Amino acid sequence: MPANQQILLDNRPQGEATVANFKLVTSQTPALADGQVLVRHHFLSLDPYMRGRMNDSKSYAASQPLGEVMIGGTVGEVVESKHPKFQPGDKVVGMGGWQEYSVVDAGQPGALRKVDTTHVPLSHYLGAVGMPGVTAWYGLVKIINPKAGDTVVVSAATGAVGSAFGALAKARGCRAVGIAGGPDKCKYAVEELGFDACIDYKQHKDAYSLAKALKDVCPKGIDGYFENVGGMVLDAVLLRMNAFGRIAVCGMIAGYDGQPLPLANPALILVNRLKVEGFIVSEHMEVWPEALTELGTLVGTGKLRPRETVAQGLAAAPEAFMGLLKGKNFGKQLVKLI
Repeated sequence: MPANQQILLDNRPQGEATVANFKLVTSQTPALADGQVLVRHHFLSLDPYMRGRMNDSKSYAASQPLGEVMIGGTVGEVVESKHPKFQPGDKVVGMGGWQEYSVVDAGQPGALRKVDTTHVPLSHYLGAVGMPGVTAWYGLVKIINPKAGDTVVVSAATGAVGSAFGALAKARGCRAVGIAGGPDKCKYAVEELGFDACIDYKQHKDAYSLAKALKDVCPKGIDGYFENVGGMVLDAVLLRMNAFGRIAVCGMIAGYDGQPLPLANPALILVNRLKVEGFIVSEHMEVWPEALTELGTLVGTGKLRPRETVAQGLAAAPEAFMGLLKGKNFGKQLVKLI
């Protein structure tokens, strides 16, 4: 069995996460038992939720244990199998973690899923046609539930979730407006992702300035908002929400260093009778087949053209993760392992 490089969570962050929280080790891969599969990972997914799991505090997911391989989505190839449904050469997606190989109990529901790379590149199963894409689908379809002509807004618009959200919203006849950081990201949102408009939040010093920019591009107000950021961005959007608007709360990356995120004007939730709903996409596995079918079609037909930022080699993962938390990535952040 092959030697396996792994990245462990070595210690918990005090405030901002750093590369020193992680440790690179090499271990021997155990021999397969009946029902197990050995997967060589081609790509590792880096996602904002991982930052919350590094803390030893109450959250929607269990804390990442110290001294264990960091959790994370992976795509790769079966190299050895003792399970009848998987053969060497099968391309698969799973939660293999920050390591080069994983031994998977393939009989466990959802542990490993075969994917077709004929029309969709393998890496996209960690982004647009994977968990981030389904996250966008659930927030839009099940919580915001727009009708044609509605105005919907998403923060972190050019990330893996936001880019899928834009394509899904346009497919439903919505006016889609993005919020992103920097002129290059905003240009990409409009010219390649098909957003009707995109606001560069870095050009605004406070929520009122950002809300004025939103008023200019959302003259009929905002019917639905997909929240990835929190803080000033949420305060600005609340000022422009229409009565009976819906807000799907997916992430609060502005607060991932552990500081509380105060809300400037919570009375607007009452004034506008807003529906505000947080969700975790892994709790809604029943929608995944429908969502993945639509997302795969959007990618296969070129209506969703996701961009990727790719770090090379497992050792690059911690630094790439720090960059993700600061918005340095363009599109989905991946680590290429082979």
